[in-house]
Amino acid sequence: MTDESTPRPPDREPPPGVDDSVPQSARIWNYWLGGKDNYPIDREVADQFSELYPPIIDIARAQRYFLARAVRYLAGEAGIRQFLDIGTGLPTVDNTHEIAQRVAPEARIVYVDSDPLVLMHARALLTSRPEGVTDYVDADLRDTAAVLAGAAKTLDFSRPIAITMLGILGHITRYDEANSVVRRLLNAVPSGSHVVIADGTNLLGGTPYDEAMRIWNAAAKPRYLLRTPEEIAGFFDGLQLVEPGVVSVPLWRPDPSPFEPSGRVDNFGGVGKKP
Repeated sequence: MTDESTPRPPDREPPPGVDDSVPQSARIWNYWLGGKDNYPIDREVADQFSELYPPIIDIARAQRYFLARAVRYLAGEAGIRQFLDIGTGLPTVDNTHEIAQRVAPEARIVYVDSDPLVLMHARALLTSRPEGVTDYVDADLRDTAAVLAGAAKTLDFSRPIAITMLGILGHITRYDEANSVVRRLLNAVPSGSHVVIADGTNLLGGTPYDEAMRIWNAAAKPRYLLRTPEEIAGFFDGLQLVEPGVVSVPLWRPDPSPFEPSGRVDNFGGVGKKP
């Protein structure tokens, strides 16, 4: 969340196609991460949620740091040079292309989202290093054909690709449909490709988390379903899991950091390699 000691600039009029009367998931997470690309309705729901369940701030940060570590591993140790980031969210710091191109300047990254505000900010702010490429696809995760067709304009599907889906599969409330999306994406990429997935659980939160999620799903768009760690692990069936497997995200190859929770949070994820 933003520092209350620093005056917040007045909200700008939303750009064409952006509805600021309905709270939106990407803007709420942007607020929790300290961003300014959100509107009063987003902050209202975000504050209601965090008052009921304060650990959501730690969850938002932990998932973001997990992305950074996973991309750094993929671009470094795993040698991946192509990334398909689905459910991009609003730009903050250390976005996928920045992390990947810090390791490999020639890396190519495609961001996918269906929110017009996300895409507007992505095109303005997520600019590639000159040695690499960054591109954007306007598509819904469920429409894998559109996602893949758009990505194929930039990525070479004969070479390994890393697919990242953080905090996005929970928006597909039927597990079989969410799992089908993962399978269709994996079927389109070659051996040596990887997938990074993280989503919300409710092992530690209990009743306050349940009530906070009720408020979210009554007001925010799109809805979100918490899953068990076992269900999240099921998305990796048939893949070679990178150690330490599917765990609470601060425990996945942690870096010493004063900013990230050191223990478990209600968000589990992992990295898997396609044989």
